[in-house]
Amino acid sequence: AAGMFLRLLSDVRWRAANPKWRRMTCCQRSTSSTAEPHPVSLPAQAQVVICGGGIMGTSVAYHLSKMGWKDIVLLEQGRLAAGTTRFCAGIVSTARHVSLELKMANYSNKLYQQLEQETGVQTGYTKTGSISLAQTQDRLISLKRIASSLNVMGIPCEIITPKQVAQLHPLINIHDLVGAMYVPEDALVSSANVSLALATAASRNGVQIHERTSVSHVSVQKGRVTGVETDRGQIQCQYFVNCAGQWAYELGHSGGEPVNIPLHACEHFYLLTHPLKEPLASNLPTIVDPDGRIYIRNWQGGILSGGFEKNPKPLFTEGRNQLEIQNLQEDWDHFEPLLSALLRRMPDLEALQIMQLVNCPESFTPDMRCIMGESPTVRGYFVLAGMNSAGISYGGGAGKYLAEWMVNGYPSENVWPLDLKRFGTLQSSRTFLRHRVMEVMPLMCDLKVPRWDFQTGRQLRTSPLYDRLDAQGARWMEKHGFERVKYFVPPGKDLLDLDQSKTFYKPDWFDIVGSEVKCCKEAVCVIDMSSFTKFEISSTGDQALESLQYLFSNDLDVPVGHVVHTGMLNEKGGYENDCSIARLSKRSFFMISPTDQQVHCWAWLKNRLPDDSNLTMEDVTWKYTALNLIGPRAVDVLSELSYAPITPEHFPSLFCKEMSVGYANGIRVMSITHTGEPGFMLYIPIEYALHVYNEVMNMGQKYGIRNAGYYALRSLRIEKFFAFWGQDLDAFTTPMECGREFQVKLEKGMHFLGQEALLEQKQNGVYKRFTMFILEDHDTDMDLWPWWGEPIFRNGRYVGKTTSSAYSYSLERHVCLGFVQHFDEKTGEELVVTTDFINQGEYEIDIAGQRFQAKAKLYPFSSLFTHRRRKDEVELSGYQRE
Repeated sequence: AAGMFLRLLSDVRWRAANPKWRRMTCCQRSTSSTAEPHPVSLPAQAQVVICGGGIMGTSVAYHLSKMGWKDIVLLEQGRLAAGTTRFCAGIVSTARHVSLELKMANYSNKLYQQLEQETGVQTGYTKTGSISLAQTQDRLISLKRIASSLNVMGIPCEIITPKQVAQLHPLINIHDLVGAMYVPEDALVSSANVSLALATAASRNGVQIHERTSVSHVSVQKGRVTGVETDRGQIQCQYFVNCAGQWAYELGHSGGEPVNIPLHACEHFYLLTHPLKEPLASNLPTIVDPDGRIYIRNWQGGILSGGFEKNPKPLFTEGRNQLEIQNLQEDWDHFEPLLSALLRRMPDLEALQIMQLVNCPESFTPDMRCIMGESPTVRGYFVLAGMNSAGISYGGGAGKYLAEWMVNGYPSENVWPLDLKRFGTLQSSRTFLRHRVMEVMPLMCDLKVPRWDFQTGRQLRTSPLYDRLDAQGARWMEKHGFERVKYFVPPGKDLLDLDQSKTFYKPDWFDIVGSEVKCCKEAVCVIDMSSFTKFEISSTGDQALESLQYLFSNDLDVPVGHVVHTGMLNEKGGYENDCSIARLSKRSFFMISPTDQQVHCWAWLKNRLPDDSNLTMEDVTWKYTALNLIGPRAVDVLSELSYAPITPEHFPSLFCKEMSVGYANGIRVMSITHTGEPGFMLYIPIEYALHVYNEVMNMGQKYGIRNAGYYALRSLRIEKFFAFWGQDLDAFTTPMECGREFQVKLEKGMHFLGQEALLEQKQNGVYKRFTMFILEDHDTDMDLWPWWGEPIFRNGRYVGKTTSSAYSYSLERHVCLGFVQHFDEKTGEELVVTTDFINQGEYEIDIAGQRFQAKAKLYPFSSLFTHRRRKDEVELSGYQRE
């Protein structure tokens, strides 16, 4: 009852604050107690139609209108903020593992703080702070890593003792705690009221809002959004934004061209209590107890407490759902473990009277990150959904980024970790989603050590060699649904123990990977890299070459049989893709890209290649198995199998030749390994894969051949200072910033996408530089390991973060890669980063609050002598792309 009263009060306040709605209400004459007449008819056309009146839809409308777009219609099938937003716990927390999510939450917090003053709508914003508890040392390490990120972003945060927890929140039982993280500026809000406040501001800026209006179909012509059909008529539009929350999946499939939005709802429980005898103070910190799987906040003098149980209950798998979410059935048996955890954490609550157990649906995604961006198949179709129970924390920031994306063509931050295009159609199976969210929801609280893997939805995309490799001890990870080998467990090792080892310190696979790396350097190894994205682009005339010359930064007009490393840049000169392209013939090109580029790269090229029937692009990822033959003896193995000369004179670096290997014809062999070591990539028609692999392994026995995995590959490429897309390189990183100017055809007088931005950087300098760091005073056996995302300090000042790291078995040191920036000490203004600035600094890497000295290098150890040596080596071996 109290919740419904708040909801009604919110409606009254919003409509009272909005003159347009006051006029509409005056005209209403209801003839039925159950049907609410629509006050105004829908417009025939609009620039943007947003579907969904929760926190996401209203935030997008608010930010679009702030950026000057006025011709916007927001449609809500029920009442504003009556979906998941209505039941949201209202906790605004910046304590996030992913840097981008942390930034979104921080922006949301600042937006909500001033929203009441801007709109006149009470949002219930109360700065309470939050305390994240740690029952184990590993959990405390995890919190320390988050605290390091918060502190360098200027968000106050400290690691505190259990006694300090008790001082801040006297009702908390601290006997089993080892520490905690306190974030004093975290807050509480009324989620529905925030949504209504955003709607109020948007409406004042010209946005039309229509409740009780359902979208039934999104019209698409020639791959573009043209309008929407509703139960009240049609609206023609240029842009459609799907903010339909748990219904986003069904809505995505209701259009003429399906848009896959992989999310699934689960029941989420929390309880509300009556006020304590001595009501809790409104500014009492929110408690997050991840080891107990619960959160606790003040609610009207009592408490609101929910959590993420180990055995979640997915719902609406068949697509059934409710218009406005009514309170689902209470399930006290299901909630009992969370209630027990609550009573252990706050024993004084035993006698407290419970008001209600709330059960509402929350949407979860396959990788626990929200979904935003433009559809890869329908231009003008944008999505913002799947908040994984953090909608109110992300609402402001996510709406801002999506609005920027629509208005400017790109957001102000690299949002690839949240981009819809990180998923393919394979993640849209309802069975897959149902099983995956049953794993994802408990993972919200589980300790996530580096390089953990999902267990559900596995063995979906596999190489033809999967069973053969599995029988030899392969340990698997998954990328874009594709199974890839981490490393191979030698006979006699305890497999179960190795699979369950999870740590922030030296991992149990250390020696195994070390032996694989040693073999790559001294003999020969085979790595199955079939997951790489592979496209063939061809034409009847010069159309393919002309188009690719504009879309790629390096010169592709090379002799047939040559391989070119190149970036696919955007207008800002940033990497949309990093790839290798082999010229198969005068009019045919073979393109190899990172595994997770399959959807993104296809959409990027499809939208920019000319609509010409003489120009074709085919995704041939599934047609070829890729074997990476690495090591000094690779040339011996290949020459014996092919009876062809493989010497540098006959087979120079960056060369592609179609050869026979064993009995198999048509093997595309390239003299690159993506690691800096000598060797070859073999692209094998899939029906020959097993034969070629067996031949290679049999012939290689006398040369000491063995299998290897991606962990060895990572160590090799990082010690050679090779960047890869998605972690080191992104849409905001240019070739000039990472030492790849030699891969750009600036001096050849050819126009290409991103050229103007690169010419400007060449003239004015860059504001960040990709740098290699070797840890100096770090004990590999005893100290915490760097993984990625660690703050970098120069002369005691924060200058950037690491993007990837690995142990170098050659240097016997940890190597971190990352970008260094230069900020003016007084004004904070960004300054040009020069070679001298990099070389003259004293550096430290912060690992969970502990700083380790590091030596900065702009070139790897193996090629510090001359820049030319660096260039040759890079061209010889290519860049690792995972």
